[in-house]
Amino acid sequence: MHIIETYFECGGFDHRFLQGGISVYLWNLSKALTAQGHRVSVVTPAHGRLDDLRSSYDLEHLDYKDSYELPLVLDPDVWGDRYGAETHIPLTTTAHLLRLDGVDLYFLSNELLDQLPDRFYPPYDSKGRDLVFFKPLAYQVDTIRFVRSRFEEEKALIHAHEPYYHYLMPAAFRDDPSKLVVGTVQSNMPITKKVYRPKVERLLAFLGVQVPLPPEDEALDRASTAHDAIMSAYQQRTHLHYEYGPGHIRVYDLVADHADLVDFLSPGHLAFYTDFADTPFEQLFTRLPVHGTVRRNAAKSFVGGCAIGDRWTAGEPPAVDRTAVLRGIGLDPALPTFFHNARYAVNHKGQTELFRAVDRVLGEGLAANFVLRCLSDGGIDDPYVREVIERHKDRVHLECERVEERRIVEYAASADFCLFPSKFEMDTFLIAQGEAMAMGAVPIATGQLGMAHFGHVTDPVDGPEADRATGFAVNRSFSEDDPLLVDALADRIHEAAGLLRDRPEVYRRLRATAIAVARTFTWDHVARLHLQEFTAIWEGKRPEPDVDLLLRHGWFDLLPDHAYDSRREEIAEAAARLADIDTYALCRPLDTTAVRSLFETAWQRADFACCARLADTDPELRARLDGRATVTGGRLVYRHPQVRHATLVGLAPPGPGRRGVTVRPLDRMGPGVLAVDVPDADASHLLLTLASGRSAWDVVHHD
Repeated sequence: MHIIETYFECGGFDHRFLQGGISVYLWNLSKALTAQGHRVSVVTPAHGRLDDLRSSYDLEHLDYKDSYELPLVLDPDVWGDRYGAETHIPLTTTAHLLRLDGVDLYFLSNELLDQLPDRFYPPYDSKGRDLVFFKPLAYQVDTIRFVRSRFEEEKALIHAHEPYYHYLMPAAFRDDPSKLVVGTVQSNMPITKKVYRPKVERLLAFLGVQVPLPPEDEALDRASTAHDAIMSAYQQRTHLHYEYGPGHIRVYDLVADHADLVDFLSPGHLAFYTDFADTPFEQLFTRLPVHGTVRRNAAKSFVGGCAIGDRWTAGEPPAVDRTAVLRGIGLDPALPTFFHNARYAVNHKGQTELFRAVDRVLGEGLAANFVLRCLSDGGIDDPYVREVIERHKDRVHLECERVEERRIVEYAASADFCLFPSKFEMDTFLIAQGEAMAMGAVPIATGQLGMAHFGHVTDPVDGPEADRATGFAVNRSFSEDDPLLVDALADRIHEAAGLLRDRPEVYRRLRATAIAVARTFTWDHVARLHLQEFTAIWEGKRPEPDVDLLLRHGWFDLLPDHAYDSRREEIAEAAARLADIDTYALCRPLDTTAVRSLFETAWQRADFACCARLADTDPELRARLDGRATVTGGRLVYRHPQVRHATLVGLAPPGPGRRGVTVRPLDRMGPGVLAVDVPDADASHLLLTLASGRSAWDVVHHD
């Protein structure tokens, strides 16, 4: 096959030419696909670095010159009248070829693509001010035009990365019989992310593309219930969904509807992006049109995977002088050592909670080292972080600068444990955790679906999964500055230090398993996963939804009739797991025992709409359901044994920009009992966090 890899940057072959992890992913995958015997071309911007490339590599200037004007229809709510309703940027694009390790890399250069040579990506504050904001859009248009010109009618598979950076490409090649397009979701960017619809329509017309576009969504302020509006406004705090005004179109729809396949980085990543289960967004997601987009394209989705570099996975872990490494940064090598390695992103990486937990355990007298790498070119100016470092300067080493990979290897190999409290399901594979595990650091990490492949579990010592566990899981988090995550991290750090001291044989088992699991994630394996799917569509096969997928996600309405004959019991079990009353009744008698069993499942999940249906004919269940909340004298008391935390959520007074919310945590009165003073209103809207980590919404009517 001829595989054309494309992304906004691909400098993973040389650290001087890269900014983000996708660049490294793209280069490693390209080499692995080439090693499997396929032809690989990479198309990417030069970012104004042609002279630097020429000074180090044999760069060939191609006979390609494409002059055109990029048409941009501007959103007046963002750009005002600064450039008018539509503006045109004159561009002349040239192409330059570098052949490296069997891969053909095509670097595109023009007046816009050569902007920002030091950072590549436009700063967000350029939106509405500087047309450099549209550099990624120019990359898409130039890539489409270059591929059409360079490869014409040659059969090829285009493997594009991250929807925001390729949403025009699937539509542009949809009707080209010689080209297949696979879109890759690299990050958990909100699935409802939108762009200005007239801009997309104008660019598709400019490219000669005619495809049906989805109708515009109904605005959520016209939602059927006030609860929908509150849930939607709250999502700004979860980073899972944002509201847009009229005249916008979802990026994910443009990719999923028109691509031949959609690629994900891990099984948990795909599962999360399919139904957002157990998150504050789950209930709202099922009411949005994008839910239909996911369902109708689910058969296209596959897990191509991700990997850890050969330096981390090949051979035995390197011999590292732990004493010299730790003493070299002022720490005591005799103490348990915990390692964190990530860019400084307090919400994404859970670093607010991490510093709070470290401060707590050291303040409580734990004797341990913490090597905390929080990459930030500008350092960290948070006063609390500086206080923590000063307070525990003989126990904490904080590092923000870029360093050679060898030094990170030494830190990881010198650590007993690694800490990765990532939040909001923003990690889709988390290479840094795999690297640390490959060096023998036992993980303490959130139980995010996008990290589950690394094998850390709730009870890795004596639980049912202990024999294959790699380390300790802490609860998922969708809250900023989450006290529950701080508590969990502090508890796990204490538990881990005690395990190393008191049960060294168990620690050795976890360490050996962590190393073994991390080293399965190789680029050769990732290439094989991709080629299995690529080959099928190359040969003309089209994916079809299967019954297992439908049962996994509870899409019972899509089941073919024959499934109820051949797989009735499996359907019944899936319906029981999700407390789906109607589907269960199609498979088994809905007798008193079944009703109570389904009620209990729904109750444990805090699915009170389902509970209400089941309680209609059972006074005892109705009393239990109604008794979960009482409102007396302006005081709401909430009772549920699974609820660990609850927040009262309301709409903030109208103001400029996006709708905001008011939030007030309920006071914990005792196990499973919480209370809060409530305003004079018809109902209270509560966001619950259960012991399992699941988030769920509840509406308590004051009457």
